[in-house]
Parts: sequence; structure tokens; C-alpha cells
Amino acid sequence: MFLKMLTEKFTNVSSLKRDLQRALHIISEADRIIIGVGAGLSAAAGLHYDGPEFENAFADFISRYGITDLYSSGFYPFETPEEYWACWARHIQFIRFTPPAMPLYKQLLQLVQDKDYHVISTNVDGQLLKAGFDPKRLFEVQGDYGYLQCAHRCHDTLYDNRLLVKQMVEQTSNCHIPSQLVPVCPRCGGNMAVHVRVDGYFVEDEAWHQAQERYEQALQEVCEGGKTVLLELGVGYNTPGIIRFPFEQLAATLRNVTLIRVNSLQSQPMTSRLDHNHFIGLSTDAATAMHAWLPHG
Repeated sequence: MFLKMLTEKFTNVSSLKRDLQRALHIISEADRIIIGVGAGLSAAAGLHYDGPEFENAFADFISRYGITDLYSSGFYPFETPEEYWACWARHIQFIRFTPPAMPLYKQLLQLVQDKDYHVISTNVDGQLLKAGFDPKRLFEVQGDYGYLQCAHRCHDTLYDNRLLVKQMVEQTSNCHIPSQLVPVCPRCGGNMAVHVRVDGYFVEDEAWHQAQERYEQALQEVCEGGKTVLLELGVGYNTPGIIRFPFEQLAATLRNVTLIRVNSLQSQPMTSRLDHNHFIGLSTDAATAMHAWLPHG
């Protein structure tokens, strides 16, 4: 039994190594790369919504409310806006403003910077911009923690929240912020919200629509020919209709397209129409893949 398990492990490692090498060859020969980024990329980069760092940073909220992770804290039914924004401010500071550009994101840029690339991302942590990706080649579909909007979308202006978040965090006491720091919509006087898509009030401003148009133009160019790689990194099933399913459909339909999916838990395709020539499923995380693809030493 032990020998069988050892053999299977060796076989899997060897197979992954071959697939990584094949993927790198296809990437190197591509005319363009469309990158799909999901939460798994930030997790592989070291941004974690739970664990020791979270527990240390949110010890008071964990003790008081019993929250278990950063994601679920965003849905906690706080009784007052002072509590709500105290938690959200620390949340934003912890994920959006405190972390520098993580090395894995810089490595991804290094991999594609000499290519005709475009990125679509469901992440809201700002890492792609921090790493130096061209904003005009980036479509952040789900928003950005660094901005506030009217909670009821009475208008489409976004508001940079860096200074306000800093003030909230510094003035939090007993899991509350001072009432005067609670943000109020400057137009309607109602509640403000973090610019993250959670309901039908998400603001899609002019910049969002321009980014969408540029991304759709990039997809149109894929249909017009040239070797294209769809490089999908850490995309799961939370919002599969944004990246995962469309990427599969393109790779199954167009003969000039290869989908390379990097996902340690969910690397297999949903459709049987994808064949070996147009799909590589890498059952590993993006950090391992990037280590194999880039020179290091």
C-alpha cells in the first residue's frame, strides 16, 4: 500500500511538472494573454482572510462578536453604524491599504509584461494596481475596497476612502468609531457603502464602463485570430459566470485559444468540449506555477 501511494505521488508530481513546462511553452509563444484573476491568487500571494494574522488584528472583534474570519465579518449584523464601520475600516486597512504589492503579483506582471495582455479580476484588494499592471489593461469587475459609494446609488461618484479609513482605525474604541466619522452620502444624506458588488446598488461608473469596453475589445481581438492564452489563476465557483465559464466557452469554441487553469482544488473543466490541445488544468497554486515559470536564484 505504501509503495502504491509513493508511486502515485511520484506520478502526479511528474505529470504536474510536464504540464507546467508545456504551459510555459504555450505562454511564451502566445500573441496575447487574457488573465483571469480570482481570490485564490491573493491567497497564494499571502493575503489571508483568517488565520493568525487575522486573529491578532481582530482580537477585540473576535472576542466581542465571535466572528471567525474576515469574509463573514462583512455580513455580521452590527446593531449600530459605529460598530459596522469600525469593523469595516479595519477590514479595508488589513487587506487593501496595509499590504504592499505582494511578490506573486509582481512575478505575474514579469511573466506577461512583454505580451499583449489584458486582465479581468474579481478581487477587490488593489494588488494588481500596486504591482504595476497597466490600469488601461485591467477590468476590476467587482469593485475596490479603496472606495465608498452611496449605498442606494443615488449618484455614480466614487470616493477615495484611504484617509477616512485611517481615521476610523486610529479612533476605534471598544469596537466603535466616533459617530462623526460615520460616512454619509453627500447627495442624499443616506448611508454609504464600500464599493464592492453585494447587491443591485453597486456603482458602475464611467471608468468601470470604459474598462468593460476595453476588455470586450480585447476579447473581440481574440476572435479575430492569433495565438491566445487564457491564463486563469485561483478562480473558483463563487462567481463562475464572470471568468471561469466564459473562459471555458472561448477555449472550446476558438481553435486559436488555449485555457491554462491554475487551481489547486478545482482545476478540471465543466464542459467535455475542451480537449488536451486547448486546455491545461494545473492542480496547484499560482505561487508554485510562477516558481516553475520564472527564473529564480
